[in-house]
Amino acid sequence: MPLFIFDQQGCEAWCAEQDDFTRTWVARSLQQQPGLCVLPNPETGEPQSAILVTSDVADMWAAGDIIGKLPKGDYQLQNAANERDIALGFVLGGYQFSGYKQIQLPQARLLIEDATLYQELVALMESTQVVRDLVNTPAADMMPQHLSEVMNDMAQRFGGEFSEWVGDELLEQNYPTIHLVGRASENKPRLLDLRWGKSDAPKVTLVGKGVCFDSGGLDLKPAAGMRLMKKDMGGAAHVIGLANLIMAMGLNIQLRVLVPAVENAVSRNAFRPGDVVKTRKGLTVEIDNTDAEGRLVLCDALDEAQQENPEMIIDFATLTGAMRIALGTELPGFFSNDDKLAEALTQAGEHSQDPVWRMPLFAKYKNMMKSDVADLTNCAPGPFAGAITAALYLQEFIDAKTPWVHFDVMAWNLRALPGRPVGGEAFGIRAVYTMLADKYGR
Repeated sequence: MPLFIFDQQGCEAWCAEQDDFTRTWVARSLQQQPGLCVLPNPETGEPQSAILVTSDVADMWAAGDIIGKLPKGDYQLQNAANERDIALGFVLGGYQFSGYKQIQLPQARLLIEDATLYQELVALMESTQVVRDLVNTPAADMMPQHLSEVMNDMAQRFGGEFSEWVGDELLEQNYPTIHLVGRASENKPRLLDLRWGKSDAPKVTLVGKGVCFDSGGLDLKPAAGMRLMKKDMGGAAHVIGLANLIMAMGLNIQLRVLVPAVENAVSRNAFRPGDVVKTRKGLTVEIDNTDAEGRLVLCDALDEAQQENPEMIIDFATLTGAMRIALGTELPGFFSNDDKLAEALTQAGEHSQDPVWRMPLFAKYKNMMKSDVADLTNCAPGPFAGAITAALYLQEFIDAKTPWVHFDVMAWNLRALPGRPVGGEAFGIRAVYTMLADKYGR
């Protein structure tokens, strides 16, 4: 069945060329259900076509909430100049997290004629759903060992290589901060490492914060602050979903994905405020607050990423509430030490309708992390510029010559929007993929 997408003016122009039955049906249908009309066959009464009326026909989410409203059947877009974006929004609108209860699947399907476009849409859809599923899964079923299984399975699927360091092996291999944060949990901390691609291709390394549940440690979170902390491995989910997209589309890069996976738990051997840890890089860090644990697990992973001198390092983390205060929950902020890379990423976000916003690495705030007993503290003592000081902490573990991007994301939809239900969400992965595809190709 044809699926037409019009703005109001376009719908009126189309209707003017139709017969009286069609004009009357469309007018009455749009009064009863604004925005969507299903046209029947005048003789049989069976659905014959559908019309979507939207304020912005270029918006990828224009068709994001109609998949569950359309009658059962196969539909094909007729007049969408941006078929890829509209189709992706349509399909993502059918997402439901089905791990723990039975759901009613949408009965409408969208047919894609172009095989290349179909392949890309499947990769984009699956990669977004991977992020959503991982974040939505309760912490009891998404601990470091479960993330390990996910990455191992993905490596096997795409012909990559997977390795990991578990528990006390982290100390033996000099990943002390990952071990420090995760040692109090019965779910052993791990550093997960996936490699894929040709050995002569440009090296791109992704790092994702994998705090599978964050109690806050001894600086315990209040109940309200702990309620959604199953999503604190959202950074890991993002790089896993992004890696899935990169490998499915066969980008010409030598990919490495590092995920420090831990649970920040409370036990008799939990790390304490005032403790000092010597990081993999050799910098000593005084623990000001055990709830600033994400940057601790990331700093050892970033130093490991740096050892192979990749062409760029990109990390994702659900790192600070301060970023949510600055930009809200639906616009992901990023920091970068490379202006050209930041500009390319911003433009890629606009092109892929996956907006991202650059934040400043304001160097004069570094003195907010001074320590009397160590090289630096793991967080500033006050609430101001929290996202910036967190990024400045991470920058200490990046070579100034290495292009680097740090994403601080929500990984969660607090409200339902077309194509984006409440729950786990991918922010920025289409922007990064588009930037990498533009730069390196397939």
